[in-house]
Amino acid sequence: MEYNEVLNLRKSIRKYQEKPVDEALIRQMLEAAILAPSWKNSQVSRYYVAQSAEMREKVNACLAPFNQNNVLNAPVLIVSTIVMNRSGFEKDGTSTNELGNGWGYYDCGLHNMNLINKAAELGLGTLIMGIRDAQSLKEVLNIPETESVVAVISVGYPDIDPDRPRRKAVDDIAKFM
Repeated sequence: MEYNEVLNLRKSIRKYQEKPVDEALIRQMLEAAILAPSWKNSQVSRYYVAQSAEMREKVNACLAPFNQNNVLNAPVLIVSTIVMNRSGFEKDGTSTNELGNGWGYYDCGLHNMNLINKAAELGLGTLIMGIRDAQSLKEVLNIPETESVVAVISVGYPDIDPDRPRRKAVDDIAKFM
């Protein structure tokens, strides 16, 4: 499959088939995430994969009500986090520039993009959700205080094929000088 095909296949999915996703496919997605670049190869992204019905229910309860409904049948919920104060920081703990931990979040976004694009290539749908209760997720998944919750990503076989929202043109977002 050509990369542009993958980019065009990927859509935010808000309804899933009640069909399990093989763990080997999730591992392929995580392997793709690992290949993304990061600040000084710091690799600060971490993933917590909720597959069991019990864990999915607990993670789902940490989402905004509309997202709880959107991912009701999703067989996998992945919580992405970053290890704080590494990406964008010097060995002595000082921030390299004004973005500080922003670099860790940026790196995680790159990793998550690889993950969801790999999912699309594998025939899976995803939805990235940022409206969540981070503290509750930390408690439910035993996430250390040294990590910050970034997003929850649902994964499963789509039960819908939504229209793609209109995208801006290159000239709307770029200035060539």
